[in-house]
Amino acid sequence: MTVEVCPALELLSLAAEHRYSSFMSPLADLVSFLDCELRIAEIPDYPGAVNGLQLANEGKVQRIIAAVDASLPVIEAAAAGGPGLLIVHHGMFWQGVRPVTGPFYRKLKTAMEAGLAIYSAHLPLDVHPLWGNNIQLAKAIGMIDPQPFFDWKEVFLGLRGSWNGSRDHLAALLGQTVGGRVHVCPGGPEEISSIGLITGGAGSEVAKVAASGVDTFISGEGPHWSHPLALELGINLLLGGHYATETFGVKALAHALAAKFGLPWEFLDQPSGL
Repeated sequence: MTVEVCPALELLSLAAEHRYSSFMSPLADLVSFLDCELRIAEIPDYPGAVNGLQLANEGKVQRIIAAVDASLPVIEAAAAGGPGLLIVHHGMFWQGVRPVTGPFYRKLKTAMEAGLAIYSAHLPLDVHPLWGNNIQLAKAIGMIDPQPFFDWKEVFLGLRGSWNGSRDHLAALLGQTVGGRVHVCPGGPEEISSIGLITGGAGSEVAKVAASGVDTFISGEGPHWSHPLALELGINLLLGGHYATETFGVKALAHALAAKFGLPWEFLDQPSGL
């Protein structure tokens, strides 16, 4: 696991680490801000998302940690730095109700002993107009005039917009942006004019996206059958990795939160390769 430290944190010298306790905010204030800005109560999600504060601490936050998944290795790495707020995209309850044993028990025990609070935001972060995974990735690849699209329970899960260039150029740009390999299904035109983008695991929605009229669909991952179906439907399908396309939101959110409350932040990177 590698740790990416934000510029604001880099400005603090190692000699000043003992002063981090002076950078402290009430947990309730951070949670209230996040709940409001992300519209946690308004945006529907999958049952296992459990968006919002998933684990409290004693009520104070002196640093912010961002990660994609609330896995045991991530929680252990975050807890090693002491009290703080861990913000994740995929929280601790994706498998639903289960006994507090084994790794799940160790997650809770490790976080609680370290004074680590955990906050999760799934679809509310994906679709956020400033900090969301979709808009962050759309801007990074130069999407022109991104607009919300792909309605799900009255929430638009993705963005669509214009883009001028070759399929090869877009694939190379996407790979550079996500920092890894991009799977390309060349079902559509070589010269691209329109893109639909939904980060994460939306590749299975290729038929609905094709019906929307875009010639290229960007997501993170999809099932095997999404590739031959894209060929049949005449649409380009570019998959940049579920994890890789969802690092942008937690980073942007942590950066904004740290700036508002005057706290240091860091990103814990634990790529899945998927």
